[in-house]
Amino acid sequence: MSVPFPITFGPQVCTDLTSGSAREWLVPDGTGGYAMGTLTGLRTRRYHGLLVVAGMTPASRMLGLASLDAVLTLPSGARVRLGCHEWSGGAVEPRGHLLLTSFALIDGVPRWRWRIGDVVIEREIAMVHGRPSVAVVHRLIAGGPVRLALEALCAWRDAHGAQSTTLDVAAAADGCVVEGAYRISGPGFTPAGEWFRGARYREEAARGLQDQEDLWYAGSFHAALDRSGATASCAAWAGALDEPPPPATDVVDAARARNRAVVAAARPADPVQATLALAADAFVVRTRNGPDVVAGYPWFGAWSRDTMISYEGLFLATGRASLGRDLLRAYAATLSEGMLANTADTGGVEYNTVDGTLWFLHAVDRHVTVTGDTDLAAELRPALAGVIEHHLAGTRYGIRADPADGLLVQGAPGTALTWMDARVDGVPVTARAGKAVDVNALWINGLATLGSTFAPVHARARESFARAFPTPSGLLRDVLGDHPLRPNQLLAWSLPHAPLRPDPAVLARIGAALLTPAGLRSQAPGTPGYHGRHRGGPAERDTAYHTGTVWPWLTGPYVSAWRRLGVEVPDVLADAERHLTEFGLGSISETADGDAPHGATGCPFQAWSVAEHLRVRKL
Repeated sequence: MSVPFPITFGPQVCTDLTSGSAREWLVPDGTGGYAMGTLTGLRTRRYHGLLVVAGMTPASRMLGLASLDAVLTLPSGARVRLGCHEWSGGAVEPRGHLLLTSFALIDGVPRWRWRIGDVVIEREIAMVHGRPSVAVVHRLIAGGPVRLALEALCAWRDAHGAQSTTLDVAAAADGCVVEGAYRISGPGFTPAGEWFRGARYREEAARGLQDQEDLWYAGSFHAALDRSGATASCAAWAGALDEPPPPATDVVDAARARNRAVVAAARPADPVQATLALAADAFVVRTRNGPDVVAGYPWFGAWSRDTMISYEGLFLATGRASLGRDLLRAYAATLSEGMLANTADTGGVEYNTVDGTLWFLHAVDRHVTVTGDTDLAAELRPALAGVIEHHLAGTRYGIRADPADGLLVQGAPGTALTWMDARVDGVPVTARAGKAVDVNALWINGLATLGSTFAPVHARARESFARAFPTPSGLLRDVLGDHPLRPNQLLAWSLPHAPLRPDPAVLARIGAALLTPAGLRSQAPGTPGYHGRHRGGPAERDTAYHTGTVWPWLTGPYVSAWRRLGVEVPDVLADAERHLTEFGLGSISETADGDAPHGATGCPFQAWSVAEHLRVRKL
């Protein structure tokens, strides 16, 4: 069996604050919470922390334990701080990253090693799967004896916010309880109680967002490491505070074993598939309502469109068909007026996408086709037929099949219903109202999944599509009446029941205009409104979001379209292999700049990016 390739870095990267801090690690807890940070230990985002706890939904997260700063006392009596923080004004202190000799991510468990003369100290971090609980293990590898202190810097606030109020810290056995919300335990706890003021987050500053907060120093843990192999462990957990997790070293061992089992269940053919299979595991979570999908870390929750686009890669390509079945049934129960609920990151439930429901039809069809689960097909068929009937009759936001040609039309003032849904000051940047190429490719694909029931409607829509969307050049109009060169047309050739057969010359033109090492641009350079950098404040980034920004998930439709011609494009997939060590370690980012050098942006860990790359490699 193939295993994930080890991701390792030596001192040249670990001690470089810019390069090392641009590489982030993620340890999920299986409920939507996580531990996350950078290779150097510098917290560059307000979302970074050792205990980030999911709430009623995966998106409603609270940041608890921000960091455990290690302080060594050497035999000489010298004290050495291994932490790394940036403060208001730009000062970086302490600079423990300069003592790092290596970072490794092996079987999903991050490991750091610091050298101070002949003393080598190791740190490993893991979470208890299915519970908001983190374990931090320090181990003396060489030298010593030394004394180790671990200083707990704490918060309890919305993950999108900043800490500013004093925290209530109560004594507990082997540690303390913060705000009655989470508990920290470890050896030799000494309470403190003071502010560390002005922690600065450089990535938030770059994104034009609140970039400073104060952290509460709750206290420190103390242990003597007197021989090689000696360990000092701390744990932090939320939820049932009177139910301690297993010993931290056991949590680390269990995490490795579970991650290996996850990879084995996916039956990967090579180390890259194995790495992607493990990356996919981060997004599949269990919530109070059953299985769900986190769209991206660190700030997204569950979105139906993302979930359904990701379904085949996250569930069918990883041996999770049974869990996927439960997810599809749960999502089917949210259908209303033929539309799938879109669970917003605000915690509310909205019905505001035109394509999310059509991707749901696709996901069910792929599940049944791949697994042969005819029982699920029979169970969901009335609901799926209801989707088509509501779309034929008309549903929310002007979504309806045009009786003149059978094509799907959509749009209402102020709405952006396709995946290109960014807004600036409430105004859609790419509203795409009318008859959109991807929406109609999905519509025709969905009609085909229902077989003979809607055969006449399917035939009419397919014929209309073939007449309406192609341009004289062979490219397809993005929306009827508007045809900037965008990647949405790929769905017209890549879906299992695609309305058109691809033309290699046309695919080559699309690749020439849109393809980058990170994926495909959302709009071709040189076309009106193109933006090549996805940077700056919220308005700047949202303006560029779908007008030139690269989206790695689009690699899936591009590769699938070529495969329908019997052509493999291994060089396109090979580009992603290098990305696995550049941003979100072992994973694939949400977006990248449209212009070279195509720096990664958005969420470092994105579900549909990973899922689509895994799908086209695996299935």
